[in-house]
Amino acid sequence: MVKYNRILLKLSGESLMGEQQYGIDVNRLNEYATQIKAVADMGVQISIVIGGGNIFRGLSGASEGFDRVKGDQMGMLATVINSLALSSALVAIRQKARVLTAIRMEPIGEIYSKWKAIEAMQSGEVVILSCGTGNPFFTTDTGSSLRGIEIEADAMLKGTRVDGVYTADPEKDPTATKFDSISYDEVYKRGLKVMDMTATVMCKENNLPIVVFDMDTPGNLEKLMKGEKIGTYVHA
Repeated sequence: MVKYNRILLKLSGESLMGEQQYGIDVNRLNEYATQIKAVADMGVQISIVIGGGNIFRGLSGASEGFDRVKGDQMGMLATVINSLALSSALVAIRQKARVLTAIRMEPIGEIYSKWKAIEAMQSGEVVILSCGTGNPFFTTDTGSSLRGIEIEADAMLKGTRVDGVYTADPEKDPTATKFDSISYDEVYKRGLKVMDMTATVMCKENNLPIVVFDMDTPGNLEKLMKGEKIGTYVHA
């Protein structure tokens, strides 16, 4: 028995940097692929959204003088690079994977549709959803919320480098305390940076729970699927 039968796993692009300052750390990439395969082997249907911040972040580019729309489009392409890298790492350990894109760009990836994604997951493939929503001014957090709702995921799992949601940034404030669970409304009232506001509201309105957990600790994803209390549960 697994806690969730179908999940949307959100990974940040920055997490793929590992110990590097830029790009993709192959060791971190392979660690993630191993964790994902272990959960797929349990029969969990998995879709994944990866950010592109390790390569290019549209909002940062806009602050440096890039046109915001073009900057966000560059960020979308960065998510495709990360998606292809993870797909390759999964296939290398004999886990079937498929990249779907929100913007048409065959043969790099197939154009996304809900039914195509669900059919692939039901056949045992890990589905990697790239390009966010395909629109500028929306983050990959919002892309994750949208896709999670569309594919009827049981939960969105947000893999980060911290082990949950805290009262403040634990890397900056040693007195910060962790929540085991917290409501969307409380996240909003406290101004906590779980996800951007659009993504949070979408999850609340569509009753999609979020689990924020430390993906950088090998085995955590599998423990979460087995029902162990890992991370912070964000709910309506």
